[in-house]
Amino acid sequence: MYALNHNQQLKQHERFMDTDDEPLIMMTPIKGYGTMPLVSLEEAVKPLIPFVSEIEQMVYVVKERCQKPPADQLSVDESAAIMLYTLEWKPKEESVYYILNKTLRNENRQSLKPWFLYLKLFVAALSRLPSTQRTIYRGIKIDMRYNDKYRKGASLIWWGFSSCTSS
Repeated sequence: MYALNHNQQLKQHERFMDTDDEPLIMMTPIKGYGTMPLVSLEEAVKPLIPFVSEIEQMVYVVKERCQKPPADQLSVDESAAIMLYTLEWKPKEESVYYILNKTLRNENRQSLKPWFLYLKLFVAALSRLPSTQRTIYRGIKIDMRYNDKYRKGASLIWWGFSSCTSS
């Protein structure tokens, strides 16, 4: 085993510290995905094929990796939708989490429409996960003591899904 240098460690945990990409402005709410039907993961990603390279292959991989039935009491499609979001492929800019968060942070809400079926399945899956109480961590790349971007007591909205860790 070798020790990672500081830059390698930062690169490895970059998805946990992507708050610099947050616009921190009030944008129009995301409307429309909630009325979409729940469909299979294969159906949910069809509109994303032009935007996410190799997404069909990634869906195949995550569905094969899912236990049948999943241990989390979700359907295979729900569990695989979460796995698809967490999967990082090279380059990371072609990963679902990266492209989805970039789109969520875009003021052009029309660009989200192809994501509606996937968002419906993904959010439904997240809402069905068992509740737990624990400390989680979310990294940011700034020294909070010297930055007024995040003032104590201020409210702000992060438009992207946040990757967090319990360790």
